[in-house]
Amino acid sequence: MQPRNMSMSGVVDLAAVKAAGEAKSKAEQARAEAARQGGVPAVAPSALVIDVDEASFERDVLTRSAEVPVVIDFWAEWCEPCKQLGPLLERLAVEYNGRFLLAKIDVDANQMLMQQFGIQGIPAVFAVVAGQALPLFQGAAPETQIRETLDQLVQVAEERFGLTGIAVDPNAAAPAAQAQAPVGPYDALLEAAVVALDSGDLAGAVQAYRNVLSDDPGHPEAKLGLAQAELLQRVQSLDPQQVRKDAAEKPADVAAQIAAADLDLVGGHVEDAFGRLVETVRRTFGDDRDAARVRLLELFEVIGGDDPRVTAARTALARVLF
Repeated sequence: MQPRNMSMSGVVDLAAVKAAGEAKSKAEQARAEAARQGGVPAVAPSALVIDVDEASFERDVLTRSAEVPVVIDFWAEWCEPCKQLGPLLERLAVEYNGRFLLAKIDVDANQMLMQQFGIQGIPAVFAVVAGQALPLFQGAAPETQIRETLDQLVQVAEERFGLTGIAVDPNAAAPAAQAQAPVGPYDALLEAAVVALDSGDLAGAVQAYRNVLSDDPGHPEAKLGLAQAELLQRVQSLDPQQVRKDAAEKPADVAAQIAAADLDLVGGHVEDAFGRLVETVRRTFGDDRDAARVRLLELFEVIGGDDPRVTAARTALARVLF
């Protein structure tokens, strides 16, 4: 995959992202207030690279973009070029010493952001400056070209928006890890979900897991439990023989293939489920392809991202997509 033109021309409004204008205004007010109070404290070098998701995007990207250019690295675990580009961008973020902030976004876990930015392939790199998005490049690129692009970004941010970056103190302590203690009664909710599953109340289990995720969208146990409960809920009313018959007789019927993949997974045939959906993605287009891809990603959640079968299927999916 060849990198696109790295010109900084054509600054575009990020109209698809909710409240961009509001975020910019709030950030500018916060920056003015911080200046009146003596400025913003210097950050540690480790704070120059952050992981961002849909829940934190407005706070960590849009709002921060009013004080420092934010470079966004769209990546995925299965993407080999991403594994080359990511560490390079992280090293440059530290080297540029606060002149830009690097935000890393996993496209598998943040499909909405991927769609809002119009990402067609990864790695893809954008910048957000004062609430506006600038497409930088797609694909891995030589370090010299990336440096030229970042130099242009820093110049644009300073000349057009007056952003000179953030202060960095190499001796500053790294940001303290947020406490892992749940905000709400998660133990009780998780226990309720397990009890509901044991009693066959799949709807109750789904709701209990969703209650946890409404407060903590990244809670790993709740995400896994919800994926499993929703899978069981989907296959509960299926006629296995009819589903198998439909899938065999109608290979172009995406709904039939998705239902058969659900049954495959529940039956322990993990590779068959993944292979069926990868093949369905390969031979379909538009909404049908997207439906098969989304279901495959949901089944990945059921098995867990560290499972080698998921890793292999992600690689296969990447081949048919890109």
